[in-house]
Amino acid sequence: MAASPVTHTRLHLPGTTPSAGRPIRIVARDLEALQLLKPHRHDWGQITYAKEGVVRVTVADSSWIVPPLRAIWIPPDAVHEIHVLEKAKIRALYVHNTAAPFADKQCRVIEVSPLLRESIAAFEHAEIESRREALLAALILDEMRHAATLPMRIALPDDKRLRTLCKMLIDSPSAIATLAEGAQRVGASERTLARLFQAELGVSFGEWRRQMRLAHAAALIARGMPMSQVAAELGYASQSAFSAMFRKTFGQTPSQFLAGQALHNG
Repeated sequence: MAASPVTHTRLHLPGTTPSAGRPIRIVARDLEALQLLKPHRHDWGQITYAKEGVVRVTVADSSWIVPPLRAIWIPPDAVHEIHVLEKAKIRALYVHNTAAPFADKQCRVIEVSPLLRESIAAFEHAEIESRREALLAALILDEMRHAATLPMRIALPDDKRLRTLCKMLIDSPSAIATLAEGAQRVGASERTLARLFQAELGVSFGEWRRQMRLAHAAALIARGMPMSQVAAELGYASQSAFSAMFRKTFGQTPSQFLAGQALHNG
């Protein structure tokens, strides 16, 4: 019998540690917007999946915005925090090291196929230590290994001024129109910030902002916001400019992405 979802953000809940015998354990949380799971780590890996709502996961020098029907793999020992951007039903699957679906130590956002979605739902309600639980765990891990990954990483710098600017834009993508405006907001010159973007992140301000906007775009589209509004929300001059950049990054138009979302929900 599944336990009821918790509605708090306390960490390290008892009875949730995975083992070689039970390689996946699940924690269900139903959280309100703006709730925060503070920075923490554990010896096992974690699949964070929001059945509904949007979360932002930050690990070291990177941040990921994870919309519905996407999940993020967080490797063992990675210090991570999770911000709830809008009311969310989060399912965290703790995965024992011996069963990790990926060999490297990288976080990655993956597409949640209908099979993976239904397997997680069934696992949540499976009888503890039953054969069904074991079979579902194996299926979940296999689906994870074959899932498509999405380019939704937002790199974060170390420099305090640049990090302040980046976090400002992640919180509000249209907060500033130019790097010069951002420089005034954080007390640095435009030239200094441009140099720091290249030195710390290896990209220009424009390239970093494009990636950040597109990470937001997937979440906004997933919740049904009209394309014209998404484009305006993210600071694009036109819907066509937004659509072209979305297609270049994700390999499909926003309309195709939305159609895929509807198919999953169906």
